[in-house]
Amino acid sequence: MTCPAPFNLAAHVLASAATRPDKVALAVLSPARADRWSYARLEDTVRRMAAGLLAEGLVAGDRVLFRLGNRPAFPVAYLACIAVGLIPVPTSAALTVPEITALARLAPPRLILAEDGIALPGPLPCPVVTDLDRLTAHEPADYALGDPDRLAYILFTSGTSGGQRAVAHAHRTIWARRAMYDGWYGLRESDRVLHAGAFNWSFTLGTGLLDPWSVGATALIPAPDTAPEALALLLKRHDATIFAAVPGIYRKLLRTPLPAMPKLRHGLSAGEKLPEPIRAQWRKATGTEIHEALGMTECSTFISGCPDRPAPPDTLGFAQPGRRIAILDEANTPVEDGSIGTLAIHRDEPGLMLGYLDGDTVDLPLSGAHFLTGDRVARVGDGAIAYHGRLDDVITAGGYRIAPQEIEAAFQDARGVTEVAALSYPLGDTQVIALAYTGEPQPERALADLAARALAGYKRPRLYIYLDAMPRGANGKLDRRALARKLKDRS
Repeated sequence: MTCPAPFNLAAHVLASAATRPDKVALAVLSPARADRWSYARLEDTVRRMAAGLLAEGLVAGDRVLFRLGNRPAFPVAYLACIAVGLIPVPTSAALTVPEITALARLAPPRLILAEDGIALPGPLPCPVVTDLDRLTAHEPADYALGDPDRLAYILFTSGTSGGQRAVAHAHRTIWARRAMYDGWYGLRESDRVLHAGAFNWSFTLGTGLLDPWSVGATALIPAPDTAPEALALLLKRHDATIFAAVPGIYRKLLRTPLPAMPKLRHGLSAGEKLPEPIRAQWRKATGTEIHEALGMTECSTFISGCPDRPAPPDTLGFAQPGRRIAILDEANTPVEDGSIGTLAIHRDEPGLMLGYLDGDTVDLPLSGAHFLTGDRVARVGDGAIAYHGRLDDVITAGGYRIAPQEIEAAFQDARGVTEVAALSYPLGDTQVIALAYTGEPQPERALADLAARALAGYKRPRLYIYLDAMPRGANGKLDRRALARKLKDRS
């Protein structure tokens, strides 16, 4: 999986402009219309904007902070920066002034690209450009080829520490993602991939845009403010063959009958554990499977099911071809098959980040030869890997360490319950297990009886708390820390 050298991530992603110039690379979809970009138009605009950014006085290595929404300008600017050695720093358009101010301090930019109505850091640390069309009024720039290990882009994540961290990735990362083409997506040049996430998220950037373009496929992106309930119609109308989303989007789609989608081959899910009832409901409603993957911003996805090798029941699937992983105990020793340990990525794996940005330095925290992801997993039959939650989400009760998913699984088929989340909760001077749930309020006795039938005594919740909705981050993932704060405020 060695990346060729010299190399440029943007040049690799847009190589189809030379062989398939007229093919649709990107279509931004709304119920009434579609804004279509050919490969030739996409690459030409990227290279023109790259020249425009250099004309602003930027030089290779300068950081460009993105305050942009889900519009074509986002991926164009992202690839334009990388094409000429600038460092794009995508961020969520939903962030507030204090939030984006804090992130701008972690990775100080030399320029900000912004749209009206999206919060900016305060005070402004550098110039701001809002007229992105002006940047494309230049002759196309040439790609800056170089060492595949050099810095290409920065993303933000809560990582394994809980606080926001700046994740530095190399140009080689896109080459390493080829392990996902067959190991998760079943991706083909003929595919039309519809992704329902925000561009700033690595799941959307990679799975929804960069990977399809790398093989000459078509990326379908819902227009800003598209309601989740409208996605099924877009999937049908635009002949999507692969659908990618977080579990919460699948849950919303399944609340109403789905139209026939004869072109759809399968769905993809990542970002958080996919509840088995959602997988079963999707299969019944569409006749297709959802292939799940486990990953994180620091190392993308490494474990997944795929069309050629679906995940066995109650597992995530298998290590993708060529991925260098281990499952380690607290002494940094590989665990036996069937035992739970921490998923670790070998430091020489090309898909692993360069490290966390700390000022002007990049630090890759290692435990021996591995980066510890914080995900608790076990290798079971035939090499499949079962998921047991995040190390930082583990609940301690009665001397036992329990993954929230072990408790949540007992309630996912409960009548009138749409979503559940287990967590440790303060009750007096002790910590107990609580179960927050949405849907319809339920008699506590009914939920307790269900727990008694399905869970060992030490795993049973002591409290059942009804909520109108679960707190979620900008990318739709359940925010367990926000949930804990929300419940604390109620007490």
